[in-house]
Amino acid sequence: ETISVPLTEVVEPVDYEEYVSSHPPGAEPGPLRQLLEFPSDDLELLLQERECATIEPPVPEEEVCLWQDDSKRHSVSLDDTPRGSWASSIFDLKNSTPDALLPSVLERTAAEDMDRRNAENRQQGRHADLLGLYPAPDEDEAIERCAIPEVPKEHSGQRIMVKCLSLKFEIEIEPIFGTLALYDVREKKKISEDFHFDLNSDQMKSLLRPHSPHVAISTLARSAIFSITYPSPDIFLVIKLEKVLQQGDIGECCEPYMVMKESDSTKHKEKLEKLRAQAEQMCTRLGRFRMPFAWTAIHLLNIVSSVGGLDRSDSDSDTERKGTWNERKKKGFERMSVGEDMCNFTNFRPATLTVTNFFKQEGDRLSDEDLYKFLADMRRPSSVLRRLRPVTAQLKIDISPAPEAPHYCLSPELLHVKPYPDPRVRPTKEVLEFPARYVYTPHTTYRNLLYVYPQSVNFSSRQGSVRNIAVKVQFMAGEDPSQAMPVIFGKSSCAEFYKEAYTQVIYHNKSPEFYEEVKMKIPANLTDNHHLLFTFYHISCQTKQNTPLETPVGYTWIPLMQHGRLRTGSFSLPVSVDKPPPSYSVLTPDVQLPGMKWVDNHKGVFNVEVKAASSVHTQDPHLDKFFTLVYVLEEYSFPYRLKDVIITEANVEAELKASMAALKGALLDTCVRFLHQLMSKLILLIVHPPVIAGQIVNLGRAAFEAMALLVNQIHKNLEGNQDHHGRNNLLSSYIHYCFHLPTTEPVSPPAAYSFLWGSYATLSRATARPTSLLLSRSKSISNSNPDLASTPATPDEEVQRIIGSKGIDRSHSWVNSAYAPGGSRAVLRRNPNSSCELKQVPVKPYTLMSLPTLLHEELALQWVVSTSTVREASLQQAWFFFQLMVKSMSHHLFLSSRLDMPRRQRFPDRFVDDIAALVCAISADIASRYHKDVELVERLNSSLAFFLNDLLSLLDRGFVFNLVRSYYKQVHINKLHTAQNPNSLTALRMDFIRIVCSHEHYVTLNLPCATLSPPASPSPSTSSTTSQSSAFSCHVQDQGVVSMFELSVPFRQQHFLSGLLLAELSLILEPDGEGVFFLHKKAISALHSLLCSHDADPRYTDPQVRSHIAQLYLPLIPIVMETLGQLYDFTDPSPQRVRHASVLVDDNDPDNGTISQSVAMAIAGSPLPHSKANHFTLPSVAGRQCSTLSAECSRTLLVCFLWVLKNADAGLLERWISDLSVPQINRLLDLLHLCLSCFEYKGKKALQRINSLTFKKSQDMKARLEEAILGTIGARQEMVRRCRGTTDALLISRSPYGGQENVRWRKNVTHWRQNADRVDKSEVEQESVVDGNLATEAALIALDTLEVIVKTVVMSELKESVLVGVLRVLLHSMAGNQSALFLQHCFSTQRALVYKFPEMLFEEDTELCADLCLRLLRHCSSSVSSIRSHASSSLYLLMRQNFEIGNNFARVKMQVTMSLSSLVGTSMKFNEEHLRRSLKTILTYAEDDLELRDSPFPEQVQDLVFNLHMILTDTVKMKEHQQDPEMLIDLMYRIAKGYQNSPDLRLTWLQNMAGKHSERGNHAEAAHCLVHSAALVAEYLSMLEDCRYLPIGCVSFQSISSNVLEESAVSDDILSPEEEGICSGKYFSESGLVGLLEQAAASFNMAAMYEAINEVYKILCPIHEANRDFKKLASVHGKLQDAFNKVYNQRMFGTYFRVGLYGCRFGDLDEQEFVYKEPSITKLAEISHRLEEFYSERFGDDVVVIIKDSNPVDKNKLDPNKAYLQITYVEPFFDTYELKERITYFDKNYNLRTFMYCTPFTLDGRAHGDLHEQYKRKTILTTSHAFPYIKTRINVIHKEEIVLMPMEVAIEDMQKKTQELAFATHQDPADPKMLQMVLQGCVGTTVNQGPLEVAQVFLSEIPEDPKLFRHHNKLRLCFKDFSKRCEDALRKNKSLIGPDQKEYHRELERNYTKLREALFPLINRKIPQLYRPLPLPTTPTQR
Repeated sequence: ETISVPLTEVVEPVDYEEYVSSHPPGAEPGPLRQLLEFPSDDLELLLQERECATIEPPVPEEEVCLWQDDSKRHSVSLDDTPRGSWASSIFDLKNSTPDALLPSVLERTAAEDMDRRNAENRQQGRHADLLGLYPAPDEDEAIERCAIPEVPKEHSGQRIMVKCLSLKFEIEIEPIFGTLALYDVREKKKISEDFHFDLNSDQMKSLLRPHSPHVAISTLARSAIFSITYPSPDIFLVIKLEKVLQQGDIGECCEPYMVMKESDSTKHKEKLEKLRAQAEQMCTRLGRFRMPFAWTAIHLLNIVSSVGGLDRSDSDSDTERKGTWNERKKKGFERMSVGEDMCNFTNFRPATLTVTNFFKQEGDRLSDEDLYKFLADMRRPSSVLRRLRPVTAQLKIDISPAPEAPHYCLSPELLHVKPYPDPRVRPTKEVLEFPARYVYTPHTTYRNLLYVYPQSVNFSSRQGSVRNIAVKVQFMAGEDPSQAMPVIFGKSSCAEFYKEAYTQVIYHNKSPEFYEEVKMKIPANLTDNHHLLFTFYHISCQTKQNTPLETPVGYTWIPLMQHGRLRTGSFSLPVSVDKPPPSYSVLTPDVQLPGMKWVDNHKGVFNVEVKAASSVHTQDPHLDKFFTLVYVLEEYSFPYRLKDVIITEANVEAELKASMAALKGALLDTCVRFLHQLMSKLILLIVHPPVIAGQIVNLGRAAFEAMALLVNQIHKNLEGNQDHHGRNNLLSSYIHYCFHLPTTEPVSPPAAYSFLWGSYATLSRATARPTSLLLSRSKSISNSNPDLASTPATPDEEVQRIIGSKGIDRSHSWVNSAYAPGGSRAVLRRNPNSSCELKQVPVKPYTLMSLPTLLHEELALQWVVSTSTVREASLQQAWFFFQLMVKSMSHHLFLSSRLDMPRRQRFPDRFVDDIAALVCAISADIASRYHKDVELVERLNSSLAFFLNDLLSLLDRGFVFNLVRSYYKQVHINKLHTAQNPNSLTALRMDFIRIVCSHEHYVTLNLPCATLSPPASPSPSTSSTTSQSSAFSCHVQDQGVVSMFELSVPFRQQHFLSGLLLAELSLILEPDGEGVFFLHKKAISALHSLLCSHDADPRYTDPQVRSHIAQLYLPLIPIVMETLGQLYDFTDPSPQRVRHASVLVDDNDPDNGTISQSVAMAIAGSPLPHSKANHFTLPSVAGRQCSTLSAECSRTLLVCFLWVLKNADAGLLERWISDLSVPQINRLLDLLHLCLSCFEYKGKKALQRINSLTFKKSQDMKARLEEAILGTIGARQEMVRRCRGTTDALLISRSPYGGQENVRWRKNVTHWRQNADRVDKSEVEQESVVDGNLATEAALIALDTLEVIVKTVVMSELKESVLVGVLRVLLHSMAGNQSALFLQHCFSTQRALVYKFPEMLFEEDTELCADLCLRLLRHCSSSVSSIRSHASSSLYLLMRQNFEIGNNFARVKMQVTMSLSSLVGTSMKFNEEHLRRSLKTILTYAEDDLELRDSPFPEQVQDLVFNLHMILTDTVKMKEHQQDPEMLIDLMYRIAKGYQNSPDLRLTWLQNMAGKHSERGNHAEAAHCLVHSAALVAEYLSMLEDCRYLPIGCVSFQSISSNVLEESAVSDDILSPEEEGICSGKYFSESGLVGLLEQAAASFNMAAMYEAINEVYKILCPIHEANRDFKKLASVHGKLQDAFNKVYNQRMFGTYFRVGLYGCRFGDLDEQEFVYKEPSITKLAEISHRLEEFYSERFGDDVVVIIKDSNPVDKNKLDPNKAYLQITYVEPFFDTYELKERITYFDKNYNLRTFMYCTPFTLDGRAHGDLHEQYKRKTILTTSHAFPYIKTRINVIHKEEIVLMPMEVAIEDMQKKTQELAFATHQDPADPKMLQMVLQGCVGTTVNQGPLEVAQVFLSEIPEDPKLFRHHNKLRLCFKDFSKRCEDALRKNKSLIGPDQKEYHRELERNYTKLREALFPLINRKIPQLYRPLPLPTTPTQR
């Protein structure tokens, strides 16, 4: 028996090689064949022609140059597969056919045939790759991805093109020449070489023809391309002009240009003629010499910024460039600081400038130093230069960004740059840049230029005539004058190369300064004889007799080579008066040669600077020394003199080691420039330890150390230049393209090379070129990471080996060291003139070198034994050494033809042991340092993973699996209990396994075709104790299948890698596990990207192959089933996210007060729309906090789950499902339910899409944060990631459409797409298509699985409960937005299900039947005819089946009618036209159904259809009133009333009304609809059973609303609830009643009617009490407490208006009066505006009239064509007795039936008149129902009017005033302002119609009419009361006022006294008749 191994440990893997050899694949080559073994060409080598930028290769002499490239069929990653044509499956809705009858609906077929046919149909037109439809995996996670490094190429900065168009002066007398160059003022540096141009007219040019007869086309260039690596605001383009030398100093020569104009020709005619003649003469005589003339400069920043229209405020700010040199390459997205920002020379608007002012040159201020001063001065506003008189001219130049690949371009060496279509066209020159700061790019092309800058000479002490001094510069190969070499570049309009160059001449100056630049291309192999010779001449400008033109007056020279080094830098040289003696060139002029005469006593009088731009000479002492020593060894040329030491056999080893150690002192930028050569030499020393004096000297260790330190230094200093694995791009491209093994053993060359022999064999060293050319570009990929690469040596070496036997001069060493830097000594030995005392060393044959050791073996060994700093350095950059080893190993296999050997014999055991030790040590490092050096460990971890991934292609695979296992042991178990942060270890393991699994042959490595039997043990494992198995062992199962579906030991052994991955996933998802968010994401993303690569892989398209691959992932199904409880709940619209948890209402949930709709429905046990799917899930423990997954993770996990279901073998699934227990099958069903919700089609709402992106982003930030907090990301790495974020994101596009559309899935791209409005329409279109396809495919997979479940259920006994679940999922799938394609299959499945199990619908659960009817009806009204066809046939069959079971189909009838009602009431997009067609189709079926033609069935169908049609007609009406909410609700009310005798339907309509009200925010009305519904239910429940705790019908609800009684079931036509199909809805139950009441309470709460909540709960509580449901009771009382606390809040209830509608336009509303309830604080203007606007829209603008008064309307006076509205504000009216009851604000606003409004009038028709004629009419309206009701307007059923006479009006007014006074007086807290306002109104003398006037009008005399006596008396008493109140108010006011108001108060008191005096007589006059008993008959009538 195999013992089970827990998931936390790694099982022993299968011995892979053993297994493969013992299970040879079958003979047939079927599609499975490729799954069994790696292909034979897994590794192959290709040579690739190297890109050459120029047409002629840049080499010293003609040769071809090659890169070596390798590549291999690497696994398809998503980048390179085109997506399957997703377009083919877009469901084309437009060409839909009209509803047709489905052919086979009425036939009866056997269930098996039906299933088979359905299954076949479902398989047609399916998407092969599900994941192609799903957003591609997140790039940030794709750790296994490595970009191929860039091919090494020469550096270039931002390029600008300058074209010189024309140069015109005021006068044209002589030729003028120009030069351009760039200068950086801040760096004080010239940053480009000179560009010479000549814009002279042909006439002028002809003057110089004798001096330059041959003009090379390359010197005619007028446009130049400048490169700027470090753009800065301090760069100037300096233009210098020169002319032919003439007599006179510069000032004199400029004079005519400043004074004369061609236009004044008459004046100056003679003068000009004279000047011209003079010029002509000078040109003939002195045409070779030039003199300085004028200069100017252009500030580039101004061009770039002003033309680009940028703000220039900060143009001169002093900004230092931040960031690193390579940002430019990446076109860095980060913005630089402002100044720099403007200096973007890559995209400004081209500008054409006309420069008009030139400054004349000052003879004594020509040096660069002076120039920088001038330039700095130019930028100041008060520039000194501006005050000088300018030379006026017009120079036109164009400045623009250089094009990508300009035509007709010459490189700085004058080679033709591609493309160069026609050699005769005037060229553009590329100007060599001298970057302002270091540039870190290795040389890849040959360049060997020397620049000489003569700066000044001082001949003031030299006797004789030396005034006009010219310096002649020559490059000499020897001392004979004939040995001057033609290597000096010509300037403009002259020959290409010259043997000499002259500086400008400054007239009559004995110590001139020069600004000349002499450019030469020097030979590659310099000897000690090569030197620069300077000859000084005196030029005589006047033509005198017998004076020669030039007289030599001095000589000096610079030997170029010394101790093997090129001499560059600044020199101050003595000048000899005489010609130097023979063999002078070996010495320097500093040496005192005997008998030589020197100017100024051998002092340095001549200053000159020499610069080199060379890929041959390093110009670094450390590098030079190292290269020289290696060279000496290779050539074995001892003894060799090196500056201060002589190298001999004895000391060479020590010197070499010292020079390697000293390399770290070399300048980094030089090391980088010569990186390729340096590495090759170090590798050479490791591989071929030299033999010195017969002894092998092992330099391996020293070389390894030097290499480690160099690599580390490059990394440290060039941080910006790394990929996301922290690999330096320079180094990775070196390994990728340039590294190869230096070999010596003869190897038979692969045939492919044969054609190359010719070109390579002719190499003789003299013409060879530097290493930089032989970069053998090679990479051989061993897996999908194309940059882990390897190849053999260049053909070059093989040539040497093959030709070696022919005795060719082998003086050149391997590869090309002779021309490596310092290699030029090769020539020394051949040069007879060499004056060096070195012995001529005979050429040593090759054998001197020891036998080679193999690089990978040596590296592994050195690494294992390395210590301290070196070990640390090598760990820091482990990737470099790993990649080097891999490449070396694969080269070795190639070169030694071992690829065909069995893997175990490819490498020696010693090496294999070293690797094991190395992996073990590095794993230990990872485990021990992961919390200290987070970043290092991250890098190390991924490097190790890549290494193992590569080894899988090279070594014994079983051995590599064991390495993986040993890594796991180190990074897992032994550290876990001590780990401070286990999550970050898990993250490291995840990254590791993800990279290893990214192998190209990952599938093959997992042995997908192996049958699972534990290889070691005979008996299969009975059960594994993993967390997975526990759920499954319900009864004895088919062992084989079970172990395939769980992470059993055999599974993990056989499928080693996928087993590891799934085990990690399973552990991370364990609910009790510390499943931190970012770990979920990591694990799920790893799985997702693997499945994506399978889907996109052309090798795996065959379904049979796919099912084998799916076998590797079968345990995922149970894993996901286990996590069901943690998945995001996509079914639930409420904010609670976790499934299950949604029922435990969260305490701190803000809308806790109201129950969310879905929860209420769940309580009510509602059917699908919202109900949780987990009817059978194992109850989750309430206390446990599930670690839940985010929506994004859940979605990805589910899509992977669906992938496995889709691709797995159906037979296997069936066998497995048949062994599951019922709860487990239900769990599976729940998962499918969730999948359907998750992938439901969302439609094109672009908005949703943006939201989901931002949601994803925030989730993502959360994960990032977590990672950072847990310390699994180094802070720096995070920075690197951030600064590169935007670029990386777009480097690799994996979108389903290739190309840049991947923006849509990219998260980090959303950073810069903030503006949602700009979402591209077509993109959304495309997205929605993909989304639709995904939804369809996901639903079809679920459907397939449901079919499998049904199949297994049919065979077993446990079917019932499962079938209900199946149907639920099916219904759920119909409920979503589905495609026509899916629905057809879905309906077929549903018909088959109903056909097989009719009793499920018709005998048990009513709910299912109801839901099914609703879904089918919904689809019957679909706009797509094919869906209608299917839905109507399903509906017809449902009726037929119901009929056949019980000979009537009451149940279906009832359900369909109800469904239609609820559909019509709620859905706005509902189309009755479509539904009519479906009804017609159903009728047709009934007519065509021959079997049932004679039964009552067709007739019943007809009845039903007509009934439905009637409901539809109502609907049409409702559609018309869509915009009129009141009317709409009235209609619904009317429909509901029509169903008074059909409780189910009435209930449906009440629900519909509730929904409508809630939508409009009428919560009180919605609550009442619910209360009515509850009353209706209670009424029928009390008929069914007598339950003492249930309400007794409607009566119990009276306390909530008096309107409820209309629900009582008392009339004769009431149906008995026992009838079939009546009261069958889900609400007619106790739980339904509870649900309705809960919802009502929630709505009352939202309406702020808290008192009503209490009444609702009074009905609810007894039910809960009877059920002993204390939890609910607790919640009820909690809610009551909240409600009662809120009663004291400020509340506002409705405002009421009377609305009268008059005119026939209103139809049946004509002459109706309503009371409308509007939201609180609605103004009269608002409602009249709303109604006027609404009716104007309906009837037309000029039809609607608003009646402005409230008087009764006379119908006859109205225009019959108009619609009249009369709107009046009304207030609730209560009789006095009522007011005793209605105390609170709520009481006065609830249950209102009477309203009142007042209208003032006078008898003669005016509204207002004097006091004695002012009447008032009070109108009291009574409505048919009390407000609030189930609608917001109620008819007025009774109207009563009361007229008040003037005296009664006065009484009311006075009572009101008195009340106001009393209120103001007793207000608490007191409000003095208010009090004074009221007082002023009462006692102020000026008050018009004030109290006094009222008294005088009505009380001055006793009325004649006895009827008025009582009124008179009442008014008198009112005034008494009023007077008393005034006094109280004054008293109160006195106590409140301050001293400032005393006077005001006195005034009030005086007024009051006056008033009281005036009133006194009136108040005290009593009417005597009232105070004695009167005879009865005359009793005045009382009102």
